[in-house]
Amino acid sequence: MSDTLAQAAEALNSKLDAGEFDASAKFEIEGLGSIVLDGAGARVGDEDTDVTMKADADTFQSILEGELNPTAAFMSGKLTIDGDMGTAMKLASALS
Repeated sequence: MSDTLAQAAEALNSKLDAGEFDASAKFEIEGLGSIVLDGAGARVGDEDTDVTMKADADTFQSILEGELNPTAAFMSGKLTIDGDMGTAMKLASALS
């Protein structure tokens, strides 16, 4: 497991209030792996989810740090979304 992924999962957990996100989502970070988020929180994993978001490490880091809005990243092509768009929007709101 990548230390970077573990640190990112920890950062996501600090942004999400317990139980605030009641769906499942996965961030696939190019070259590093995946982080799964659901009602139990964020963790390194690769199981099936309602939505999968893919980005490079720099884009993901910018989203995580609040420097890049997930919607803007999607509209500019830096973030791709496969699955339920409503779940992706719910996650973006939970992370704001």
